[in-house]
Amino acid sequence: MMKGFFDTSVLVPVFYGDHVFHKVSLDLFVRFDKSSGCCGAHSLAEVYSTLTRMPGRHRISAEQAMLFIGSIRERLSIVALNGEEYANALHAAATLGIVGGAIHDAMLAHCALKANAETIFSWNIRHYAQCGPDVKLRLRAPSDVNVESSGS
Repeated sequence: MMKGFFDTSVLVPVFYGDHVFHKVSLDLFVRFDKSSGCCGAHSLAEVYSTLTRMPGRHRISAEQAMLFIGSIRERLSIVALNGEEYANALHAAATLGIVGGAIHDAMLAHCALKANAETIFSWNIRHYAQCGPDVKLRLRAPSDVNVESSGS
């Protein structure tokens, strides 16, 4: 069983020392490894997209973004939905009334459920909370976690 699932909103601040959530996100990230932590495959694309389109001095090159993606892949297991799981997750989200951009968090929530993650770490609690009781019970902001006792 995976102990922690990392949302994109937690992964991005790991790589920005002056981000308001950097310290808490980084402290949590380094306490997990492939046996205890995971993220959704789509988060790799979201992290890449975010890092390469940040405004001003925060924007990084594609090459630098790939180094950060490599760091994620070295530390966390990557979870992907197959075609059937993706279609089922979309149907479940539609049934719950999830629309617009929140669908991306819903798909990641299904990756967390597939991994049987005990905890879903996200700074975007509102979108994940829409994903039903199985997700809501596991949902935590990194600031709500005693990182000394998390992970491996």
